[in-house]
Amino acid sequence: MILKILMTKFLSAVARTPGEVMRAAMLGLYRLAGWRVEGAAPQTHKFVVIAAPHTSNWDLPLMLAVALQFRVRLRWMGKDTLFKPPFGWFMRVLGGIAIDRSKTNDVVAQMVEIFGQADRLAVAIPPEGTRSKTRYWKTGFYNIAHGADVPIALGFLDYARKVGGIGMVMRTSGDYDTDLEAIKAFYAQVTPKFPDQVGTEE
Repeated sequence: MILKILMTKFLSAVARTPGEVMRAAMLGLYRLAGWRVEGAAPQTHKFVVIAAPHTSNWDLPLMLAVALQFRVRLRWMGKDTLFKPPFGWFMRVLGGIAIDRSKTNDVVAQMVEIFGQADRLAVAIPPEGTRSKTRYWKTGFYNIAHGADVPIALGFLDYARKVGGIGMVMRTSGDYDTDLEAIKAFYAQVTPKFPDQVGTEE
């Protein structure tokens, strides 16, 4: 409960604070907590960011700080019901993209269309689909990147080293199993906040 209250206050402050002041404040808190940034943003205006391993509520504010370091506005997908009044504006300020997840709508197709209409777009997608323990990764992040013909940036938060950043950037080959093997090899070197919640199967 305390963590939830602190995060709500933190994100509320982020939403109210403009431009460079917000960036300086978030990066200051990030460094004050002992974290540093590695890597660089992709040299393209549109890409998918894998947000992995996702095991904690702290992953979001920490990854937002990493994105600010790279001067990237990181977006995320949420159920369209989250974007209704009176708090819909707040979700959009935080980078949310409303997605209709009803059975009659294809989330991948929606995101491919959104990428096609955007001049700049970086979307963070946790392949686990949840911060709880799961044995399998969902394929949505891969299918969205492949369908939109945009690269995948491997974003990470290594809690053991207190380092966040972006590792390698790759284009999908269309061979999911082969590409996923390379992706998981990278994340095998990253320690999440709760390692016991990381799945090991594809």
